[in-house]
Amino acid sequence: MARWVARSLVLTLTGIASHAGAWQPTPEYSQTAIWPGTPPDAQTGSGPEDNSSEVPKLIAGKPWLQIENVTKPTMTVYPPRGANTGAAVVVFPGGGYRVLAIDLEGTEVCDWLTSKGITCVLLKYRVPGRGLYPKPAPHPMSGHYPDSPIALEDAQRTLGLVRLNAAKWHISPNKIGVLGFSAGGHLVAAVSTHLKRLYPAVDAADKESCRPDFAMALYPGHLSFKAKPFELNPDIRVTSETPPTFLLHAEDDPVDPVEHSLVYYAALRKANVPVEMHLFAHGGHAFGLRRTNEPITRWPDLAETWMRTIGMLPK
Repeated sequence: MARWVARSLVLTLTGIASHAGAWQPTPEYSQTAIWPGTPPDAQTGSGPEDNSSEVPKLIAGKPWLQIENVTKPTMTVYPPRGANTGAAVVVFPGGGYRVLAIDLEGTEVCDWLTSKGITCVLLKYRVPGRGLYPKPAPHPMSGHYPDSPIALEDAQRTLGLVRLNAAKWHISPNKIGVLGFSAGGHLVAAVSTHLKRLYPAVDAADKESCRPDFAMALYPGHLSFKAKPFELNPDIRVTSETPPTFLLHAEDDPVDPVEHSLVYYAALRKANVPVEMHLFAHGGHAFGLRRTNEPITRWPDLAETWMRTIGMLPK
């Protein structure tokens, strides 16, 4: 997702409040550090964490908020409104591994999920500000994974924490999914295909499985390369253990071309992983859940139907 000039904002959303542009959960939903101490492979940020940036590029007539220089990852748990289905979804906002689109692809997603009886866990994963370039060396515990390993560590850790607290949060430990946009969509693929943690176990949460039970990747990036657009990024190793996956992409996406979803879909099919993909001629990039005249923005209805089809929600 492109980085835009930032300015202040006063914004209030359902279930979340923003004052003077600074993003904070409402008092009943507090942020919790996902690591008990210093995170593994800790990096310094390009500057202090900044959660007060408004992006002036309008999506469905509204600006959106981004967070920069995240070095201390947190999660915020939003309980379901109404009947609890027992399902939970960990949400990964996009932002090119440089920033996080915290409302457009974060809190607004949680508003939708909780309205459907799903517990939403919003992960503020590490984006120290350096992005993926130059590309880091392979992580020593993964043997092969170079793309933003700290974000993957945060995702793996969070899935373990959700499973550890499943009974406390009234979640079925076998109905925990992930949903991400753009770079967050790549993180969905990464956590779906790297089932061994990149870091040494810290506590009981790391003894729980970090495999999602289902996965949704919306206009994902980093899954193919410009030089070889129809080859899957070799860092993403799909196997029969990769969870059922939902993919959505616009064919006119100018940021992350549709080939990213196409190559991942082909790999999932080859491994006999249940996969549903929806392609639309128009829609562009980074629309989140904001409705426009473009049919692609009705995707939440498709995703809900898919979750019912695979048994994560009641039919």
